Amino acid sequence: TFEEVGQPYDVRLVTFDEMKAPAHLARHPFGQIPTLEADGLVMFESGAIVLHIAESHPGLLPLGAHARTRAVMWMFAALSTVEPPIVEREQAGYAEADRPWHAERAPLLDQRVRQRLGELSRRLGEAEWLDGGFSAGDLMMVTVLRRLERSELLAEFANLAAYVQR
Repeated sequence: TFEEVGQPYDVRLVTFDEMKAPAHLARHPFGQIPTLEADGLVMFESGAIVLHIAESHPGLLPLGAHARTRAVMWMFAALSTVEPPIVEREQAGYAEADRPWHAERAPLLDQRVRQRLGELSRRLGEAEWLDGGFSAGDLMMVTVLRRLERSELLAEFANLAAYVQR
């Protein structure tokens, strides 16, 4: 996100053990990533971080009030509507692949993802971005869709695959 707005940044890599250590838990109470520390502010949650950066630097939120609100709406849609079935599918592969029901459940999870991708694909159509120019909404949506890069699901929707490539 800092790259998109032309701002310098430093990355602090943390191990899984460090994520559960008191120092990291002080930044992120759930022991996850990412976190942001800037100008005395400590934040967690991807959407909140992207929104903060977008509000603090020009380039990711449109100037018009309605367009700005729609960009934020697309951020929420990425995280609350599109990402959950993708994460559920992802986690089932990690946690349930050896379970007897996984073979039966996997196609159902794929179908839930396909449903969301189909809806998003129809909305995007032939447009370059979700709502006019590139925004924080596109940034979050592409970040979510990139979770599917190792699957073949995204390739089923040529316009979404091209959207992610842009």
